[in-house]
Amino acid sequence: MSFNIPASHPRALSLHYREKIVEGCKANVVAMAGLIAHGRGEAFDYLIEEKTQPFAVAAMEACVAAFLLAENPVISVNGNLAALCAEDTVELSRCLESKLEINLFYRTPDREKAIHGVLSNAGAQNILGVDARAAIPELESLRRSVDPEGILKADAVLVPLEDGDRTEALKKMGKLVAAIDLNPLSRTAQAADITIVDNVVRVMPALIKMTQRMSLLPENVLRRICKKYNNIRILKNAMKFIGKRLGKIGMKGTYIKY
Repeated sequence: MSFNIPASHPRALSLHYREKIVEGCKANVVAMAGLIAHGRGEAFDYLIEEKTQPFAVAAMEACVAAFLLAENPVISVNGNLAALCAEDTVELSRCLESKLEINLFYRTPDREKAIHGVLSNAGAQNILGVDARAAIPELESLRRSVDPEGILKADAVLVPLEDGDRTEALKKMGKLVAAIDLNPLSRTAQAADITIVDNVVRVMPALIKMTQRMSLLPENVLRRICKKYNNIRILKNAMKFIGKRLGKIGMKGTYIKY
């Protein structure tokens, strides 16, 4: 990292990840707009106390169960995800026996190659999405380009740090969509089958541990977890938590040590 972050800084970890996004932008892995997206996510992370809350844990369990049951699971990778947690993403794909596919809103051949390089350096061997030639119907952005052996034929897609258009399009294609989104009000969060309202840097390692544990469960138990899951309830719980937290912050004499 080019910026020296004092270990004593009260938000050193958050600044560390911010710097990773900046370095990713310099390396053509992260799009300029990705800097804005990261800042927006930080704001929502404050509102959930920069911690993994129970509503996120419930969503992660449902996500793992659904992906262990899936026949053709795919993890979609964009620049921010590659910059923040490439190693965990690759490891999760191994644990879930899931394919990795690069899918970008700001798609260029150079960015595809840069992200491919980051994933390769993290240990990934079969990376889809470079020069993708299939298309998602009814989607006009460059995210429509997908690999015919990846997202196009997937039955379950994990979309960290996503935009709403593709989530809605994937749902229309009959795919199960699990999203990681710090904003419970976003179109992605609202449209997904499973929404993990948490920071991706906490989610990915947590999903790895859950997968290692839950892969030992019988299929009927995994199906029960999926059947019991209610995404609307999870989103309501997340918004209630944020509402209560805002109320506490607004009380006289209450402050946050950021």
